[in-house]
Amino acid sequence: MFYWAKALDFLEADPSPEGDGDQMYLFYSVALTFGFLLMLPLFLLRREKYASGFSQRLGNYPQFINDGRPVIWLHCVSVGETNAARPLVEELTSKFPRHRLVISTTTKTGQDLAQKLFVGKAGAVFYFPFDWKLSVRKALENYKPSVVLLMETEIWPRFILEAKEGGAKVAIVNGRLSERSAARYGMFRPLIKRVLANIDLALMQGENDLRRIVSLGLDGKKAKTTGNVKFDLQLNQSDEAMTRELNDRFRFTDMGTDARRVVRPLIAAASTHEPEERWILEAFCSAAAGAEEIKPRLLIASRHPERFDAVAKLVHQFSSDPSCEWPGYTTVRRSQPASPDDANVDVIILDSIGELRAVYPLAEIVFVGGSLIPHGGQSVLEPAAAGKAIITGHHTHNFEEAVRTFLGNNALIQLPAKSGEQIVDELFLAISDLLENDVGRRTLGLNAAAVMTANRGATERTAHALAQIIHRAN
Repeated sequence: MFYWAKALDFLEADPSPEGDGDQMYLFYSVALTFGFLLMLPLFLLRREKYASGFSQRLGNYPQFINDGRPVIWLHCVSVGETNAARPLVEELTSKFPRHRLVISTTTKTGQDLAQKLFVGKAGAVFYFPFDWKLSVRKALENYKPSVVLLMETEIWPRFILEAKEGGAKVAIVNGRLSERSAARYGMFRPLIKRVLANIDLALMQGENDLRRIVSLGLDGKKAKTTGNVKFDLQLNQSDEAMTRELNDRFRFTDMGTDARRVVRPLIAAASTHEPEERWILEAFCSAAAGAEEIKPRLLIASRHPERFDAVAKLVHQFSSDPSCEWPGYTTVRRSQPASPDDANVDVIILDSIGELRAVYPLAEIVFVGGSLIPHGGQSVLEPAAAGKAIITGHHTHNFEEAVRTFLGNNALIQLPAKSGEQIVDELFLAISDLLENDVGRRTLGLNAAAVMTANRGATERTAHALAQIIHRAN
């Protein structure tokens, strides 16, 4: 989304009252190209992340053999949207068996996960094209979708225009739009309003999301609230097998015939961003130093794979840092060969893709990252589905509806807005309190699972609403 942001920064709203559509799209294309050129040095420096799929994104796709069935194109951005799409993919393939599903992603991590998750369910998994006319038209010509579904409000002006002009129905599914994003889009209202005119249906997570997208110019008759499909997430057999594999190696719990016994309580720091790893390490070490008998364990899963090495280095170096209250703790990376010592290791770096959800059933406490900094937070729904006690930071505007629901049901601990060492202090207090209060920890987890159960059904409502455009499509 970086070059889209650059395009928005560069783009000027059309000065005419009506707005010249062709001129606006020309300005947008120029701005997008400008943003792309600014990104080129980053493409070269971080080839592993950005070069993957580069040719496809320019419109060079493997030939897609049409078997006569109409095509539904589902677009997910990254890992989060790809995971969220799991129940929707099941519902689409079940409810619309006469259609063929293809899935695109933007990021490499999303692509890797989609290739793994949707084998046998999608007719093709590929990279979403850059939003230029030529690359977009080549992609649409190759896959010839009759319906395009954009997960979580992915607004790509050229793609939406070309898909619509090519005869496809275009829908936003599981849409969310924060106050911040709405304000940003609102700065370019003439273009956004024209883009939204090409949307046939917008299925939004909550009433606030619906209100914001309508305020940007979407016809209110085309918008509905269907809930968040992430509430329908459940562990499947593959996840359960991975949970067993992780437990066999690291021995988080003893799986007896009658009950599950925790060996050492695991704190999972999920989808962390810099500098959250340092803060969680400080808080964890303080909590571990104060534990008289059983020491907790920590698992850190960085949100961005390109940071795996940096996080591993940080974890290793902090064990001998003068500020570390539990010096000499042991560490291991998930990617390293298994060892008998792994059963007792103190800090684990989960440097893998698609395995985090399998960790949640083994954890006692889950800290959800991206929330101690103004990023806006990551989703709390997957650990909630596992019935875990969840801690999040103050910055959760990306998931405000869900967080509000959890807080209202005593199903989440949200830390107050703090800075510097105060953040570490708040983390330490929250972790320590939960470790010492078994009943409170379990109650929090049970409440989280109950919230998930009470809010299920969004996937079915989404499929039902989509039927009206899928059946009308070419």
